[in-house]
Amino acid sequence: MTADAVVADAIVVAGGASTRMSGIDKLDHEVAGLPLLAHAVAAIAAAPEVRAIVIVTAAARVEQVRSAAWLPSSVRAVVAGGARRQESVAAGLDALDDLEGADASGDPVVLVHDGARPLVDPALVSRVAGAAATYGAAIPVLPLAETLKRLDAERIVETVEREGLATAQTPQGVRRSILRAAFDRYPADGPETWTDEAALLEACRIAVHAIPGDPRNLKVTLPGDLARADAALAGRTASTTLVGLGHDSHPFGPGSPLALGGLAIDGAPALSGHSDGDVALHAIADAILGAAGLGDLGRLYPAGPQTRRGIASSEMLADVVDRTAAAGLRVANVDVTIVAARPHLGASLPAIGGRVAELLGIDRQRVNVKASTGNLAGMEGAGRGISAQAVVTLVAVE
Repeated sequence: MTADAVVADAIVVAGGASTRMSGIDKLDHEVAGLPLLAHAVAAIAAAPEVRAIVIVTAAARVEQVRSAAWLPSSVRAVVAGGARRQESVAAGLDALDDLEGADASGDPVVLVHDGARPLVDPALVSRVAGAAATYGAAIPVLPLAETLKRLDAERIVETVEREGLATAQTPQGVRRSILRAAFDRYPADGPETWTDEAALLEACRIAVHAIPGDPRNLKVTLPGDLARADAALAGRTASTTLVGLGHDSHPFGPGSPLALGGLAIDGAPALSGHSDGDVALHAIADAILGAAGLGDLGRLYPAGPQTRRGIASSEMLADVVDRTAAAGLRVANVDVTIVAARPHLGASLPAIGGRVAELLGIDRQRVNVKASTGNLAGMEGAGRGISAQAVVTLVAVE
């Protein structure tokens, strides 16, 4: 992916009082084995565009969420919100400004998501991020399917024309500079109350682009919604088996040693690339991302200023494994083929397999590593570089 790849940070708003839940704290309520909030955060974290997440919650809940075992590594802060949604979003925006490595250079997208929406698809998160990067602001919407009636107490007084109307979902995305300018015009602690970010932007005469939402993106509001969310999440993970294919190749460059399969092979030339050039780990990471439907390694780590030059491929693979776990998936099996006329890899294959298993956190017997000389064909066969292919199987986290 190019250096202008979409970069997004996210604010997950989780400060509601659950007033319509008959005494149930919906964010803490366990659905499909985890608190409802954990599922919402995991879905946001699984989107490849998202680099940092801030959770905004009630002051009394901050320490509980900060210490939660389910927090993905991309959650960089948990802060207290305010009495109204806009105050919580503003607190999240301030927290993003304070994060090291999540600066506003390039004007990244800010995604705001309801912590009570546990079923959001990471693909929808990506579409919102992309649309917000293109148009400045974007939200997902659903057309109205039912006839609308205006009531006066229990009496119908008017049928409302539904053409041109839609219901709004989250995440809602907006370039950080635009959201900051909107809050400068209408401070979060001011007298106006905005029901969502789009309403604030509309008041500022800022155009908001609408994209198709997802009917499955349920907002848990009433007690019965918890059962619906639990059934949907349980069905999503049951009997899930996914397969992905990854490939990468790099020519030899100057210097040594060779980074391959998470090992440093002394006496062999290094592979050229923005990272350490480890084609085996790159192929595995791309296969995992492909199986999980989370994009590709180039989208997460573009060869530009966003990615540290010389970054270890093991670090990138660890991030991919974290994102996959956040999506409720784990690696079950890996098969890797490395094509290289030089160096001779036969003696290194067991160690590579062991290192890959260690990086993925799976049993050594679930990793198979093979090597081919390339039979004198192509760059690999001529000894000018190395390529690798990987097939990965993912299963649902139990």
